[in-house]
Amino acid sequence: MSEQTASRRVVTNIALSLDGHYARPDTPQDMGWVLPYAITDVARDHLTSLWEPATTALLGRVNAEGFLGFWPTVIGAEGADPRDEAFARWLVDTDKVVLSTSLGEAPWERTTVVDKPAAEVVEDLKATEGGDILVLSSASIIKALLAADQVDRLALTVFPLFLGGGPRLFDDGLPEGRWELVSQSAGDHGTLSLVYDRVR
Repeated sequence: MSEQTASRRVVTNIALSLDGHYARPDTPQDMGWVLPYAITDVARDHLTSLWEPATTALLGRVNAEGFLGFWPTVIGAEGADPRDEAFARWLVDTDKVVLSTSLGEAPWERTTVVDKPAAEVVEDLKATEGGDILVLSSASIIKALLAADQVDRLALTVFPLFLGGGPRLFDDGLPEGRWELVSQSAGDHGTLSLVYDRVR
């Protein structure tokens, strides 16, 4: 493995409820439960620490539509938190790879649509130069990469509420492995940010 290949980390970020779910059982597209936790200092600083070293965003189609529909509107918005605006600018300006079986071409700038398994896409990206490859809240991609043992840094924000059901991030059958806690922070409303690195 070359030095440049080894230098590109795969970093995944997702929000979880205290009972381990990333979406509601009946309305998975409803992310209302994430607020007000996502606008706390600890959540904003957590996201900033993840995108700053990243040069590629990896998203599923649904998340791409949500993220790229919302975040550009934050740029220049009155009263926008500077951290939110900085992330929005990064998201617009960075290279984006969207995994989709249905999109023919990307409606967003600096975006490549790929119809391949997540593990193959990551292998291709790691063979190129660049910074971290950041997977933004796309649970299906994160789950596939965890199953393939291709996640180098696992970032979680845990919000202090139970959803009472819904899909879980950590399915049975994941490869055994050890993770090292590299940062932790607690903030308003009991929001907890955790970052783990895979020990290989």
